[in-house]
Amino acid sequence: MIQLFNLNNYVIDTNNYKNLLHDDIVSVFEKAVSKYVGAKYAVSFNSATSALFLALLNKRTVIQVPSIIPPVVLNAIITSGCKYNFCDNIEWVGNSYVLHNFGDYKIIDSAQKLEKNQFKKECNPADLMVFSFYPTKPIGSCDGGIIVSDDLDKINYFKELALNGMSYSSNNWERKIKFVGYKMYMNSIQAQIALNNFELYEHKLSKLSTIRNVYNKKLGYVNNSNHLYRIETQNRDEFVKLMKNDNISCGIHYEAAHLHPVYKIDDSKYPKSEKHSNVTVSIPFHEKLTEEQITFIVNKIKEYKKDV
Repeated sequence: MIQLFNLNNYVIDTNNYKNLLHDDIVSVFEKAVSKYVGAKYAVSFNSATSALFLALLNKRTVIQVPSIIPPVVLNAIITSGCKYNFCDNIEWVGNSYVLHNFGDYKIIDSAQKLEKNQFKKECNPADLMVFSFYPTKPIGSCDGGIIVSDDLDKINYFKELALNGMSYSSNNWERKIKFVGYKMYMNSIQAQIALNNFELYEHKLSKLSTIRNVYNKKLGYVNNSNHLYRIETQNRDEFVKLMKNDNISCGIHYEAAHLHPVYKIDDSKYPKSEKHSNVTVSIPFHEKLTEEQITFIVNKIKEYKKDV
């Protein structure tokens, strides 16, 4: 089966850690990511969902969110105590977008994009930019997330909030309880896998660029994401079935949340979201694809788009 994503395999020797849950490797990874994206500071979490939850906690505001969105974002908004409205933004997929602007700073959800000097290009010093290390994201791990910023006070607050409300110290016994917090910090194994993949990231980006250029040329798109390559087909379910029969995995990113009974607010219509929810398919897009596989995928797409 030609997989939609590639997941690298690693053997992790936990004997290398003096503290399995929160060893120095976590700080090493935080510094590597913050330097790469051009931010001064970083704090990591067990997931990007946790990062969004803590960034919105007690804000009690209304967040305008694209309808084409992973449900975990909506869940983080709701459980943090905020409310939401939908918008018809479909261009964000595979990119970053402003989740909310508080006036003096913004939260940028960049779970699907991670580029060199990205914070410097897209953010102001007080902003919070959130990245994801879910296995299928540009830099994957066994889940994880990070917030980067030039605002040290915010970073220190989130570090304590995610560490059970305790002051941070490399020595567990020197940590002091300051307030009621959450157990949402990144653990050493997550950091190690993410760091391993981070060290391969530039090579991965180079390979993805080559594959994307072939897809764009052969299929007639102008996609630029390093996370997903999406195409449109009129009979999506039949197309996915036919591709699967030829051992090609495809994905759906994403269904329109405003139509789902769990998240539906009213009867408002978002035509672009509703259309793309029904016709958009993600095809295999990862650095391990061979030239033969790429050619096979392209030929099958051209064949089945005519048939369905």
